[in-house]
Amino acid sequence: QVQLVESGGGLVRPGGSLRLSCAVSGSIFRLDAMAWYRQAPGKERELVASILSGGTTTYVDSVKGRFTISRDNAMVYLQMNSLKPEDTAVYTCNANLSPTQTSPNYVYWGQGTQVTVSS
Repeated sequence: QVQLVESGGGLVRPGGSLRLSCAVSGSIFRLDAMAWYRQAPGKERELVASILSGGTTTYVDSVKGRFTISRDNAMVYLQMNSLKPEDTAVYTCNANLSPTQTSPNYVYWGQGTQVTVSS
């Protein structure tokens, strides 16, 4: 059983910072790409940032220069600086991994954490 648990969300003023964490636990043979998605009310879920096992990162244009994704073993982080009201959303992490040596890769999702940017 694989679980992803996010933490670090909350309420922050515009211009502030938050650091989201996501812990992956359970049966993990190989952990490949990890990513953060977000979904704002009334909008579709969007990919915010991703990071491959080798460290290559990608970002949606709206967060470039403000957000940084990183990983360490079975953890993935999202450092969010210069937050704007439009960053308000539920942020969810996901992981592409193989649970055992003989299984294919599957994508697992966390439950999400709320980030609210408001004065």
